[in-house]
Amino acid sequence: ADALAFWREEYILNRFIKRYPNPYVALIDGIVMGGGVGVSLHGSHRVAGDRFNFAMPEVGIGFFPDVGATYALPRLPFRSGAYLALTGQRIGRADALALGLASHGVASADLPAVEAALIAGDDIDRVLKAHESVIEPSALVAHKDIIADAFAGETVTAILAALDAAAPRSDFARSAAATMRTKSPLSMAIALEQMRRGATLTFEEAMTMEMRIVTRIAHGHEFYEGVRALIIDKDQKPAWQPSSVDAVGAAEVAAYFAPLPDDLVFA
Repeated sequence: ADALAFWREEYILNRFIKRYPNPYVALIDGIVMGGGVGVSLHGSHRVAGDRFNFAMPEVGIGFFPDVGATYALPRLPFRSGAYLALTGQRIGRADALALGLASHGVASADLPAVEAALIAGDDIDRVLKAHESVIEPSALVAHKDIIADAFAGETVTAILAALDAAAPRSDFARSAAATMRTKSPLSMAIALEQMRRGATLTFEEAMTMEMRIVTRIAHGHEFYEGVRALIIDKDQKPAWQPSSVDAVGAAEVAAYFAPLPDDLVFA
């Protein structure tokens, strides 16, 4: 009950940030995952330092990409959001700028000066433009055709089959498939359904849907087993249920998205 109360408040905060009428500037210079994504991604200005390192790795611990990822990831180009959701892969600043996850790139050494100028009340866009760095090309964009083709699959099984077909000519495809096969099959199926449904939802509808999913996960098996295997015992041997992507049923996945008696409703 305490955990669900926390998630509900977190999702309300995510919505508050998304709809905040004034500029909301996040200075991001390091790892940004999970809750850190929720307090940065939905703001008007997302400023990435040199050490920017983004991921939504939740399917690796039997969870799902939440904090507004249901809304944000399906709107990224060439199905890169589905790729990030199902692999949990980390990306750097150049990729984040190319995808639109970050809005500006600033050298880490310049961030204190940016912060001081913002505190002093200088014009935000002028400050960021004055300190903007020259950014290297995105490595992920080089694989956009493989991502767009493979992650158009309607099931996790179909996505893996497409990646396997591309693997003989692409180390990227082979690595993505291998990574996915270490994740929770159920979590990946939930995340893929999120990407499908989230593409047409408002932000508020997306957050309501995330509350439905997390409520079911909190009463399930995968999250606790994933945390045990990867974070507590660190044996790296989660006993996922089901153990394979082919064993995950459509009805089982759909149940995570069903309305709750006390659905999260935004005023």
